[in-house]
Amino acid sequence: MRIGVNVPNFGPGTDPGMLREWARTAEGLGYDLLMVSDHVAVTPDVAGQYPAPFYEPFTTLSWLAGITQKIHLGTTVLVAPYRHPLLVARMAANLNDLSGGRFVLGVGVGWARQEFEALGVPFEKRGRLTDDLLQVLRDAWADESDYRSGQPPIWVGGNSAAAQRRAVRFGAAWHPLRFTMPWLREAVQRCEVPALTPRIALRLTEKPVTEPERMAGTGTVDQVVDDLDQLRSLGADTVLLDPFNGDPEETRRPEAAWEALAIVRKEHK
Repeated sequence: MRIGVNVPNFGPGTDPGMLREWARTAEGLGYDLLMVSDHVAVTPDVAGQYPAPFYEPFTTLSWLAGITQKIHLGTTVLVAPYRHPLLVARMAANLNDLSGGRFVLGVGVGWARQEFEALGVPFEKRGRLTDDLLQVLRDAWADESDYRSGQPPIWVGGNSAAAQRRAVRFGAAWHPLRFTMPWLREAVQRCEVPALTPRIALRLTEKPVTEPERMAGTGTVDQVVDDLDQLRSLGADTVLLDPFNGDPEETRRPEAAWEALAIVRKEHK
């Protein structure tokens, strides 16, 4: 099972130097994957959680590909309806080619209604638009003479039953985001997906977290390691750790997140 890191590509502390240090830290600790988020227009609903500056994922990952060696790079998640499907197909395939086959394309339907409005995209049609994009990707990448790098792996993000069905329909990995372990066990039993690539929180505590609604990845290092072992037993191919806990000021002080990542990497074999 591979383990990756969700790197904040937004917030007051984020700049090229900080992104470079995140990439070097994740790769230096031996993590397998580095992923970033996606927003195009930082409308008020987006800014409330992910304030500017917000670095666009394709250009950011292309740059990070040039300053890393082995770590894979991806999106968690690209908002599928925001861009023309053929543009996404071209950018994703080119990035996969330029990085030596290290790109993973995670996609989702999106949630920020004001951002949809700013981009002139109908919010109510976001599910259908996501399906359309996934179909275009499959069709476009089938022509290997035009896309030399072949087909990057696709992850379908989201915790809904529709996201699970979408992953099955398009033969993609299912990428649920932040959940409890009992919820995931039930979801996996309800629908068998081609692959499981979850994203969990990473918040280490000194004392065990005993609440029934404890999020996977939250608690002592022993609890987090046990969560990773349980995810492996459920068939997870890759697990993404998300050390961002919701306060944009965290982006100014990444040292705590880096320490937590180092501890987990050391303790999880």
